[in-house]
Parts: sequence; C-alpha cells; structure tokens
Amino acid sequence: MKIETALSFDDVLLVPQESDIVSRKEVSIASTLPRVSDAFPLPIISSPMDTITGHNMACEMKSCGGLGVIHRYDSIENQAKIAHASVDSTSLDQYAIAAAVGVSGDFEERAGALWDAGVKIICIDVAHGHHILVKRALEKLRGIFGQAVHLMAGNVATLGAFNALSDWGADSVRVGVGGGSICSTRVQTGHGVPTLQSILDCARTDRDTAIIADGGIRNSGDIVKCLAAGADFAMIGSLLSGTSETPGEVLKVGRNKVIQVKSYRGMASSEAQMEWRGVISSQEGISTTVRCKGPVSDVLEDLSVGIRSGLSYSGARTITEFQAKSRFIRQTNAGVVESSTHILNR
Repeated sequence: MKIETALSFDDVLLVPQESDIVSRKEVSIASTLPRVSDAFPLPIISSPMDTITGHNMACEMKSCGGLGVIHRYDSIENQAKIAHASVDSTSLDQYAIAAAVGVSGDFEERAGALWDAGVKIICIDVAHGHHILVKRALEKLRGIFGQAVHLMAGNVATLGAFNALSDWGADSVRVGVGGGSICSTRVQTGHGVPTLQSILDCARTDRDTAIIADGGIRNSGDIVKCLAAGADFAMIGSLLSGTSETPGEVLKVGRNKVIQVKSYRGMASSEAQMEWRGVISSQEGISTTVRCKGPVSDVLEDLSVGIRSGLSYSGARTITEFQAKSRFIRQTNAGVVESSTHILNR
C-alpha cells in the first residue's frame, strides 16, 4: 500500500513576492458564488451550527459583506421565521442569507419553507457529503427549484468527491472532513484529510463549482493559505464563537475572577444530539464554552485586515491574481516554532 503525504496549514508558508501595493485599500478580497449576481466583499461564511448562526449572526454577516448559513437544528417553522426576519425580499440581497437542510426526513418541506421565506441559497448540511443521500437530495432540490437556487453541499475531502457533488448539482462544495476545533471525527473513525490538502486536491477540478474551505481554520493566515490553495470562501465556526451575535445565553463562571462565556459545540456532540433529536448515535464532536469576544464585526474586521495583508505580501490585488501568483514552500517543525510569537518559549 502506498501512503501519501498530506499537508496541513502549519506545514507550509507562502513566499513573499515583489509588491507595488501602497495601501491595503488597493486590495479587493471580494469573491463570488455561482448563480449569485453580486460579489461578496468578504470571502467568509459562518458555519450552520446552533451555537454560531441564527438571526443575529446571519444579519451581521450580511452587513459585514460575508454570508451566514442559518442552522437547521430547529423546527421548520422557527427556521423559516428566522430566515424571513433576516431576508430583505425587496432587494437583491436576498442572496446574502443562506439556510441549511438535511438529506432525509423533512428536508424537502424545510427547503420549501425556506424558499417561501425568501432564501435563495440552500446548504445541504451533512458530515459525509460523498454519499448517496446527498446525491438524491441535490437531484431532488434541483428538480424542485431549478436554476433559481444556489445549492451548497458537503463536506468532502477528495477531488473525486468534489467532482461527484458538482455533477450531482452542487453550485458550491464545502471542503474539509474532521478538521473542526470541536470535531472528533478523525479520532472516532480514523477518517479524514487535512483541510489544506483537500483544498489543494479539489482545486484541480475542471468544474465551475465554488470551493468553500471548512475546518481547522484558526486565524487569518490560515484563510490566506486556503485562498492561495484555490478556495473561493472560508467557512468558520470557532473564530466566531463567543461573539455577541451567536445564539445562546451569556454564562458567568469562576469564583475569584468571574468571566463571561458562551456555549460552543459540535453538532455531532452528545449534548447537541440529545437536544436536537433526543438520541445519541455516533459521537463525533465535543461541547465546551468559550470566552465572550464582543461584536462579531470586530472579529471580521481583524480577519479582513489579515487577509488583505496576505494578498499584498504576494503583490496581488484580487483573489484571482493571488491564486495565480502565490507560491507555497514546506517548513520544518523548527520553522513552525520560528513562525510563531515564540518569545514566551525561551
């Protein structure tokens, strides 16, 4: 058996190149989705998790130029109501809100309710996207809504899976299996591919389907590497966790020093499964709390600044130019240490 090497974010760096960019304001990090006429100024999508994207997050993501995917772990009526509060049906920005459905049970009814609420981007949200049920769901929803809806699907880890979902009808595909900060899929099942490697592989596709990097992204530098590798967008969860716009109440913990925290959990965690469907099947995630971070707009602004700087280091003014010019090198473990703020390690 031949065992291939798979690269993760810390295994590589981008080589700085000559630049004539005087200001980050010259750099555009806008990106597009198929069937959506207007570009998104910010290539970031919030994850459809019940501790990340509800009404407030979806609205703030839209306001900041990104995209929010309203989670599906709610009744059809409540999810559709959240979407209808979030969508401005009188303008073209109805494409700036997305919502998730599953692949079995009530997914057709749920998709219909979301469509009636004004949602034109529907995310088929499952952990293992290279699956017959995803194929059936994509074909069914495409048959119902035709070309008027953008269908997002995933997650996948390989080029073959990416091409399959594209051929089944997906307009964009979430790429990354098992890399999330609260995901234990790789530990529980032994399956997965480092997210960056998956993006590098899927970027070799000859399909026009958009690539959404999803999983293991810890900072703006990781997003820059995703874009350089071929991604059109980055989907994030943990980076947005604990912000004011995430669902859930603020909790106070500690005795001598009280801090404020909010819940953050994987949708395959035992806590999420029990609350969602009253039974635990395969436990492939954990639940935790994270410190409150304040407004999500501050987090997104910091990420935006980092991404713009990343493009400027390669002398690129757009993502397309960046992908054409960028050059990766591998770094050693010593390089990883040197790349960090390592003064505290002395």
